[in-house]
Amino acid sequence: MPDSFHSVVLEEDKCKGCTNCMKHCATEAIRVRNGKAAIISERCIDCGQCIRVCPQHAKKARYDSLDMLGQYKYTVALPAPSFYAQFHKPDINKILTGLKKIGFNDVFEVALAAQTVSRHTRKLFLENTVPKRPVISSACPAVIKLIKIRFPDLIDNVLPIMAPVDLAAKVARSIAEEKTGLKSEEIGIFFISPCPAKITAAKVPIGYKEAIIDGTFSMAEVYRRLLPVIKDIQEPEILAKASFMGIGWAISGGEGKAAERDLFIAVDGIDNCIEILEDIENGKLKTVEFIELNACEPGCLGGCLTVENPYIARARLQSMEKNLRQRDTDTEEAAGGEFDLDWALPLEYTPIMKLDEDMEKAIAKLKRIDEITESLPGLDCGSCGAPSCRALAEDIVRGVAEEGDCVFKMREKLNSLLVQMNYLQDYLPPPFRSDDKSRRKNLPTDETAQNPGGEP
Repeated sequence: MPDSFHSVVLEEDKCKGCTNCMKHCATEAIRVRNGKAAIISERCIDCGQCIRVCPQHAKKARYDSLDMLGQYKYTVALPAPSFYAQFHKPDINKILTGLKKIGFNDVFEVALAAQTVSRHTRKLFLENTVPKRPVISSACPAVIKLIKIRFPDLIDNVLPIMAPVDLAAKVARSIAEEKTGLKSEEIGIFFISPCPAKITAAKVPIGYKEAIIDGTFSMAEVYRRLLPVIKDIQEPEILAKASFMGIGWAISGGEGKAAERDLFIAVDGIDNCIEILEDIENGKLKTVEFIELNACEPGCLGGCLTVENPYIARARLQSMEKNLRQRDTDTEEAAGGEFDLDWALPLEYTPIMKLDEDMEKAIAKLKRIDEITESLPGLDCGSCGAPSCRALAEDIVRGVAEEGDCVFKMREKLNSLLVQMNYLQDYLPPPFRSDDKSRRKNLPTDETAQNPGGEP
């Protein structure tokens, strides 16, 4: 799978160029050109915000078809803990049994792997082998991509360990190989995802060279297939093993609680995450031990591939947590405690914000961007097809836009042209002039052209 893969894509025939997605994109990855939105691939973090706000449903997430199940001799479903909360009065055993009835041979809870990741995180803190503080969770791939492209100074703060879904995939494959005797390539491991960012991370892994997961399905699509099936299940298999700690990862703050840090903060919503990352960059959160960041509100329950209202889903999950607290579950070994959870590859800065490889030229371009920004009206109206006046200035310097794309700058030019045309209408060469002094007007300057009425 190429590094440029993105789950979030545009259906041009549905797009009306309304600029709604452009104005809501946290990384300014969208422009509107020729009446259609266009995604700047290098800037996109697949957070799915544009999918949420597009009134034409022109943005969508790419994911695999359930028909892929037929390509493998043995298949395992990896349901995210947020999946359970999509159902009214959720019974985890019924949901897991239902997954086996719609075509999967087995299931493995991502929540179970989340428990092991939490225990490993606690171990790193106890051994004082965590990275630079405050430690930033690596669980949300949209946030990690954001850090890679916009906050390179915070890369050393990121906890370089495996995401629960990747660990779940490794454990599930190992169990399936031992159980069936099949080769790894004959076994299909499929993640049921709440968001496009995790679909992209499954295709282009963070911290690893090769993909661990064979396919990803939309949570909404699996929900629609599963809903009529679980209604008929009277005696489900006892398949649920995860404790309240693992289930709680679906809610903002669940990971931080499981890490058992006294000084931790949990932030959800991409704009809020950016604000916190800026605070960390400015040295404002030095006393905080652990920071959990989720691009979606209120955590993975708010992913754009879910079905239920995220706040209703949160209430359901909190009720599930309460019930599970009564059950003593210690399943670290079953969740893959024998695997190395550290990343195989370091997190690297993606320099998409660079203006030029040559430092002097880059400084000159930055100065030019500042100058153009100062000359623009500063309204950030989006009429130019860029999300802000500064974004337009950057596009101009990069050679992909013109100053005349700003309707206000174009209006100034039209006013100047109008004044000059009025002058030329009355103009006569010297030999043909009368004594009328009004015909001896000077050609207007740029200043008088831009202010033809002479207002102060």
